[in-house]
Amino acid sequence: MPQTMDQETSPLFETIVWSGTALSLLGLLGLVYCIMRVSRAKRSGLEDEAMRAELKKVIPLNLGALFLSVIGLMTVVIGIFLG
Repeated sequence: MPQTMDQETSPLFETIVWSGTALSLLGLLGLVYCIMRVSRAKRSGLEDEAMRAELKKVIPLNLGALFLSVIGLMTVVIGIFLG
């Protein structure tokens, strides 16, 4: 009967993977919030200047959420490779 190699993951690496997952989900929620905010602004029929002002407020939130999501995904990949 062939032997199988069971690989046990360290609790540290499991923690890294799950924390990365949480960061990615938090970033995803931020992106959904940005989409909803811009959609709400478009539906409200704002003037051009007011729309630009609203979009200028959302852009940093959008970039921050995207950054958080990318960092979370990188953390998951690192946890999987090292675990």
